[in-house]
Amino acid sequence: MEVHSCYSTTYYCIVNVSKCLISNQAKFPIVKERRLYSGLDVYSIKKKRTQRLTITALKGFDSVDSSLLSESYNSDIIDGKVGTQDVTGSAKSVTKVIVPSLPDETKADSVAVVDSCLWEWKPKLKVHYEKSGCQNVNSAPILFLPGFGVGSFHYEKQLKDLGRDHRVWALDFLGQGKSLPCEDPTLQSKRLDESEPDGNSVVWGFGDEAEPWAKELVYSVDLWRDQVRYFIEEVIKEPVYVVGNSLGGYVALYLAAYYPQLVKGVTLLNATPFWGFLPNPVRSPRLSRLFPWAGTFPLPTTIRKLTELVWQKISAPESIAEVLKQVYADHTTKVDKVFSSILEITEHPAAAASLTSIMFAPRGQLSFKEALNGCRMNNVPVCLMYGKEDPWVMPIWALQVKRQLPEAPYYQISPAGHCPHDEVPEIVNFLLRGWIKNIESHSSVALPLLDSPESIEYDIVRDLEFVRQGMKKAVRVQFYGSMTSQWERLRMFLKSRFQYGVYSP
Repeated sequence: MEVHSCYSTTYYCIVNVSKCLISNQAKFPIVKERRLYSGLDVYSIKKKRTQRLTITALKGFDSVDSSLLSESYNSDIIDGKVGTQDVTGSAKSVTKVIVPSLPDETKADSVAVVDSCLWEWKPKLKVHYEKSGCQNVNSAPILFLPGFGVGSFHYEKQLKDLGRDHRVWALDFLGQGKSLPCEDPTLQSKRLDESEPDGNSVVWGFGDEAEPWAKELVYSVDLWRDQVRYFIEEVIKEPVYVVGNSLGGYVALYLAAYYPQLVKGVTLLNATPFWGFLPNPVRSPRLSRLFPWAGTFPLPTTIRKLTELVWQKISAPESIAEVLKQVYADHTTKVDKVFSSILEITEHPAAAASLTSIMFAPRGQLSFKEALNGCRMNNVPVCLMYGKEDPWVMPIWALQVKRQLPEAPYYQISPAGHCPHDEVPEIVNFLLRGWIKNIESHSSVALPLLDSPESIEYDIVRDLEFVRQGMKKAVRVQFYGSMTSQWERLRMFLKSRFQYGVYSP
């Protein structure tokens, strides 16, 4: 006989247990007896005021997973569900949910085919994008926007999985990924194979004047907003669900605020809440005049040395590896492909100049908060899926979005960092599918992890389990409802960050 006990003020459950007699004890403030049935197993639960609860398995011991008994839970496991539910109904329930694994890539017919394409938006400005699931003509279209420094390759796991039942696109922003220019945006007085008097080779972007096609080129958030707008109009040709990670989340909101007729909904994956340093010339014309150069070509020769020093540092393989280590909470996640793809981008002759233009580009005409307000005013659905362990966009930023959009579903995933779509794609894909079904059904289908549409008002915790490469993995997802006060959320956030007076990152 094995005994598994846990002490808790809350409890509920039901499971197939075998070859053991389980005695689970907890204090309950209620007097009642009830029986929970699970197949052939029957559990008698007696609860008495100020007494401990005892669960006794009466029959049916056949197939228990001993690992369940060794895990540290404050609840029991029954029929795949794990729970802590206050008898009075005041606490949150915790249920274990099994979510689908990613498709097996060794079986070609189970993975969506991904095509790599180019779209020429303007002369010399070619946009690289990838697509899948084009045969799913009756499905909702989804467009993924990448974070800073990466590209469509960062959504490979979404393209191959979601492309099985949706039409999916992922693009590279101009100046990043594979959407870098094929030619120097400036006219050079010297050939690229020549050297300057100081021995330095000619560098792209620092020529004498801009090429005609690059006269007004600046890699700004305004440019990316317009790029995505025309991509939807000319390539997708219908309103689309836009999903953005980090910088891509900002652009997704910015686009939706300006062109709500093109956006069916926005999903934010750890969206950066700000972008750009210099004032926007449309919004702040007087202030912007104090900065005569704002990311246009040619780049000033006065910043060339600084550009080369910064680029040499951030493009080094060890620097890239260190950044990936920071933004992925689970260091067992394989990032080899992401690493090699980023490294390949840094070797492009236009990469350093493009980064400089991005860093000195003006801010957008709308702030993140204003873009959120624009989405609210235009009734654009917004959903948040944030990795809790993100060192850059911490949960407090998501809570601010939730405060501004109380009705927006907010799923906090742990453990997961800045890129939850790549770190726990099984979870993000599962939640995204469910959210889109909810929107498409006009809320007649409940949001993922909720029992009914009415459950959106309350905070809920779920433990999600999936199989990856033959091994079980699990994450905890906190759903923030529309009724919980911001003070309570702030309290929970601070409590999760501080344990016994010590900060816990």
